[in-house]
Amino acid sequence: MSGAVRVLAAPEASRANALHAGAWWLWALGLAVAASRTTNPLLLGLLVGVAGYVVAARRTDAPWARSYGAFVKLGLFVVALRVVFSLLLGSPIPGTYELFTLPEVPLPDWAQGVRIGGRVTAEQLVFALYDGAKLATLLICVGAANALANPARLLKSLPGALYEVGVAVVVAMTFAPNMVADVARLRTARRLRGRPTGGVRAVLQIGLPVLEGALERSIAVAASMDARGYGRTARVPAAVRRTTNVLTLGGLLGVCAGSYGLLAAEGAGYGLPLLGAGLVAAMAGLRLGGRRTVRTRYRPDRWGARAWLVAGSGVAVATLMIWANAYAPEALHPGVVPLEAPELPLWPAVSVLVGLVPAFVAPVPVSKENV
Repeated sequence: MSGAVRVLAAPEASRANALHAGAWWLWALGLAVAASRTTNPLLLGLLVGVAGYVVAARRTDAPWARSYGAFVKLGLFVVALRVVFSLLLGSPIPGTYELFTLPEVPLPDWAQGVRIGGRVTAEQLVFALYDGAKLATLLICVGAANALANPARLLKSLPGALYEVGVAVVVAMTFAPNMVADVARLRTARRLRGRPTGGVRAVLQIGLPVLEGALERSIAVAASMDARGYGRTARVPAAVRRTTNVLTLGGLLGVCAGSYGLLAAEGAGYGLPLLGAGLVAAMAGLRLGGRRTVRTRYRPDRWGARAWLVAGSGVAVATLMIWANAYAPEALHPGVVPLEAPELPLWPAVSVLVGLVPAFVAPVPVSKENV
């Protein structure tokens, strides 16, 4: 019994057993798909809790791992902004419980259907909160992937045809986490020197060193990319190039249409076949396009059993939540007209808890072991 427990226990993270970065992104995207299928604030809060627990248990001390808090704050800002827009611009949701009335700005005849101010109802505010909470949960799931996946290792795992695009994406993805780390470092330094960290003057004094550091990193990245032969390609026949373009473009269109079908309430039937066909076509196009790349990979990351468990848990959460829309649509989308108190449905909640699997099977960062 003790031997089986040792086999199932998560090992200490090292370079040899590091979890594939793509597994973290598949897990996070699975949670995001699940969030897109419900407006129940209890289920959305449970999804945020699952993502936060996994991040707290498995993130490292790297700069990008500190970006999760910034995404949480961004989500809260989105909720507040959605409520403010609903208050100022109104809502198509009819309501009977009037809370207060704002001064209404008169608009010309050509702006019929648009209003600024006016009557504010409880149903309108609840609908805005539900809608903002869904978008905030999507952002937090993406933030969890940013905090857990090493962007450099993710770049190594991309197909050769996407290397140039992948470098640009990774540089863009690491900009925000590095900026958050720079701001935290400068605020700590000012606090230790007894200088204020709030106010317009402090923000201006912190902003200049942050921009300077971003420029220095950009120059260093450009130099390293040039030294590694970024952009050099091999010659391939014209027929192969045309076939690659057709397969890649058609596959991406299929992926977009299939993803929309999975996210939309009415497209669950055609979304999965389109998504599968698009992925197959896109992968074939990317494999052909990889012939143009003359670079090699040093010690590529392996997709092991733990990566399958992490990615599979996210896919399972998304699949179970899509299925839950078939047998419990009222529980996943609580009504606002008339107002109803949301309830936590049992089986959809259990489905969300499947997303906790990475917290127990992913390798444990060394810093977490030493705490």
